[in-house]
Amino acid sequence: MYTDGQIYMGLADGQRVNMQLNMSNRHGLIAGASGTGKTITMKAMAESFSDAGVPVFLCDVKGDVSGIATAGVASESMDKRIDKFGIRDSFSYKAYPVCFWDIYQEGGHPVRATISDMGPELLSRILGLTAAQEGVLNIVFRIADDKGLLLIDLKDLRILLNYVAEHKDDYLTTYGSISKQSVGGILRALLPLENQGGDLFFGEPDLDIYDWMRTDVYGKGIVNVLNCVKLVQNPTLYASFLLWMMSELFEKLPEAGDLEKPKLVFFFDEAHLLFADAPKVLVQKIEQVVKLIRSKGVGIYFVTQSPSDIPDSVLAQLSNRVQHALRAYTPAEQKAVRAAAQSLRANPAFKAEEVIMELGVGEALTSFLDENGVPGIAQRTSIICPQSFMGPVDETERRNLMARDGMGRYDEAVDNISAYEVLTDTIEHEAKAQQLAAERAQLEKDKEALAKQQAKLQESAVKQKQKEWEAAQKKKEKAAERRQAQIERQLINTGAQVIKRGILSTLFGK
Repeated sequence: MYTDGQIYMGLADGQRVNMQLNMSNRHGLIAGASGTGKTITMKAMAESFSDAGVPVFLCDVKGDVSGIATAGVASESMDKRIDKFGIRDSFSYKAYPVCFWDIYQEGGHPVRATISDMGPELLSRILGLTAAQEGVLNIVFRIADDKGLLLIDLKDLRILLNYVAEHKDDYLTTYGSISKQSVGGILRALLPLENQGGDLFFGEPDLDIYDWMRTDVYGKGIVNVLNCVKLVQNPTLYASFLLWMMSELFEKLPEAGDLEKPKLVFFFDEAHLLFADAPKVLVQKIEQVVKLIRSKGVGIYFVTQSPSDIPDSVLAQLSNRVQHALRAYTPAEQKAVRAAAQSLRANPAFKAEEVIMELGVGEALTSFLDENGVPGIAQRTSIICPQSFMGPVDETERRNLMARDGMGRYDEAVDNISAYEVLTDTIEHEAKAQQLAAERAQLEKDKEALAKQQAKLQESAVKQKQKEWEAAQKKKEKAAERRQAQIERQLINTGAQVIKRGILSTLFGK
């Protein structure tokens, strides 16, 4: 509950425990086993930030956080808690200004980002690419920039990867070597992200992060609730979204320094999904963003079961702590309890390790920064009750709120001309050009064959005519020879008759 510039978190030994609003951008941790009250704590904090005029982002992993849009309901147990915390005069059941979001576009407005916004470095970390694959991905993004190719969704990235692989020799001297094996590895790494809903997350219209930094007409911070019931079942996409969101805020928000209150506060539930099996380079990136985003006026609160779910390098940046109960039945669980106790500033009045295992539902060990930024000692605190409804919002009410929140422009996807369309046309043009070239080559080949055939036919015709002429000549020669022989025979016959007559005349005296 927000009162007098502070967030009233609960009672410890009858004394109020407050979190300083001007120190709430120093980040925080809400930890504890399932069913110990983490969601109540998160909602109580979110309500207080909203009342203070600070926009809030909440991950709703079970569906019950959405009830913050509805006023709470009076009950006997609530009346007792209200009196216990001494807030009878200031407490009221009320709904908070809420905007619903959902990557899967079922329980809220779509949340989209473009591949270009994600960038090669962040995408490489999320996909767990090797150094060689990351190098190729950087080349692909550089080619896209140089060629003016927009990378909006996964089909843009996929077609560009394939195109670059097929034309790798054309890019060798300008961008360096591109291995088809590396391209294949990137395409394989995209499959889990695509199967988990990446085709819905990557696209346009992409989210303007300033739409999460709004207040209502009364100055209350808008509570942005992301429906994560389905999203947390797809850890690659969930981690992609969270990391993109932190990076987007870090890159776009100006330096703000120390402020009276944060510009925006995020609560990341099931935070262990962000770090589970995360490569070292990814953890380093998260640590860097968490460390530096404080200066932008943004507070990040991780919600998880045990502090051991958070890498030490990141855990060290979380200054405001709420540790709910942990159970220790195994050696590993006992170790987690000791680690949780050691992460709090010791209180000489009790042993934190023992108290953590004794805490009841709605109780926690808390340690918040004071107004000078000094961590307070751990205190056993009864957490204050939320003013909104503890349960899921009615679906009709959800739809009514969505229709009035002014964010309807995100509801319809837009498929603008991007790398996919440009390269599809290019590939079709190249295919037609190749087909035309092949047809021309075939035509030239056919021409050459025809010319050879014609030459051969002409040569054959000439030879045939030559043969015919020679045959005719031979025929003429033979005819002449026959005539000459006939003449000769006639001459001989005539000469013989003359001689014969001469002889007879001589013999017979004629």
